[in-house]
Amino acid sequence: MDDFKNIGYLSIGTPRQREAFTVMKKLGIMETLQAFDPILVGTIPLDIDIGSSDLDIVCCTTEMDRFSQTVFRAYRQLGAYAESRTIVRGIETAVIQFQCDGFLFELFAQPVPSDRQNGYRHMVIEARMLAAGGERMRDEIRRLKRAGMKTEPAFMHYLQLACDDPYERLLAFEMVCDEELSRMLAR
Repeated sequence: MDDFKNIGYLSIGTPRQREAFTVMKKLGIMETLQAFDPILVGTIPLDIDIGSSDLDIVCCTTEMDRFSQTVFRAYRQLGAYAESRTIVRGIETAVIQFQCDGFLFELFAQPVPSDRQNGYRHMVIEARMLAAGGERMRDEIRRLKRAGMKTEPAFMHYLQLACDDPYERLLAFEMVCDEELSRMLAR
């Protein structure tokens, strides 16, 4: 799944993916964030986005102030710029939001390698599920999202798996082979 680490795939994707690619290139955001190992994650790369979907970028840093200063210098002039620091599942996290050309950007920085952060791990698992489940699954996930469900709960609902924490439950599928996923999702 290294394809997700280079946003070039967006340039030949859906109309929304091509728009995302254009605005990201215009901003030079992946270049600006290069020192923080940025990876675009979420619903737009998976083509399960809805109108309100944002562009989520996970980053890795142990220097939260340096990350914040880098982003502030580059994008503070953009609409709805906001920054917060929080603890997510016991991990220090900086979250920065801003808008550009109709897209809300959300940058998440943690002292965890980008490809080990839950946002990326969830996306890779969801991509595997969508590959096994096909367009029918993709359409149903979009329908559930339009009805107000978040992505991970929508996947658990589709799989008819009741759970207290759909975000954690989804991670259990990392160890499930593609063949087993295909069997599970055959409907």
